Amino acid sequence: MLSIFARLLIFVEILVASILAGLLGSLTGLGGGTVLVPVLTLFLGIPIAYAAGAALISTISTSSGAASAYIKDKITNIRIGMGLEIATTTGSIVGSLTVAYIYSHNLEWIVYVVFGIVILMSIIPTAQRSKYEIPDPKPPDWTTKVFKLYGSYYDDALKMEVKYWGVRWWLGELIMFFAGFISGLLGIGSGALKVLGMDWAMNLPMKVSTTTSNFMIGVTAATGSSIYWYLGYIQPFIAAATAIGVLIGAMAGTRILVRITNKQVRWVFLAILAFLGMEMLLRGLYLNHLLVIPVALQYALSLAFTVVVMVTLFYKYGLRTKVIERKGEMHG
Repeated sequence: MLSIFARLLIFVEILVASILAGLLGSLTGLGGGTVLVPVLTLFLGIPIAYAAGAALISTISTSSGAASAYIKDKITNIRIGMGLEIATTTGSIVGSLTVAYIYSHNLEWIVYVVFGIVILMSIIPTAQRSKYEIPDPKPPDWTTKVFKLYGSYYDDALKMEVKYWGVRWWLGELIMFFAGFISGLLGIGSGALKVLGMDWAMNLPMKVSTTTSNFMIGVTAATGSSIYWYLGYIQPFIAAATAIGVLIGAMAGTRILVRITNKQVRWVFLAILAFLGMEMLLRGLYLNHLLVIPVALQYALSLAFTVVVMVTLFYKYGLRTKVIERKGEMHG
């Protein structure tokens, strides 16, 4: 039995990690679980099954804390979010039911590898859109009209009212199903795929994508967590600490997001995509014994990869953005 002091120390460690995860999850729309699961398992030694269960509970906290603020600021598009939730909740149920088989047969490495590849492949299309503060409007298609994929919000950073509309609802739904499946399987909010589905597939502004993602991941996580609870993968002590910490971090993130631009959010999002994609890929290869290197070296390689990718992307797209802005100022 651990002493009260030891349990308190563990609680504080989990709380601090959760605050950081909630902050990043709120700013990027990723959900706190994406950061929380690696931290709990690698640095605090918590089994991944319980880390995933706690992450799902914390993701609900992230969504509850951040989404309420974003809805108040009228950035979140509830209509689009509720429509896409049909696919994410269905995927979450399928993913959560697959968990028992995955853990019992030690096949989680396949999911890690696939998830890592998908994230890495999403970097380029996301970076290409970093040239624009507001995405270039695409002609409305039949889904725009049928599902009313439009809205507007006031951008404090730009000091203007932003009007937008979405396209390719069907493609967004396909990505959302996969996002829900990954959420249920790994215990993360899979906000990276949700943001990708709205930002790249549906051509929505980054702030709308991230805030609507925060709104959606709570519903997705709630669906998966009920199955995790039934399977016995949710430990109340861990879940309580993560829920409190992530909620604190999420509320802090909402105050920051409204004051920064879409491009700034996108560059943070890209850095996290690069790190998580490479880390997931290395972890999958490590679990299958195809790559036998220490965990610390895996993180070092992921960090080095992230630096190289960000420098390359900034040179290719970031500098071009500045040139475009300067030309706009000169013509103005």
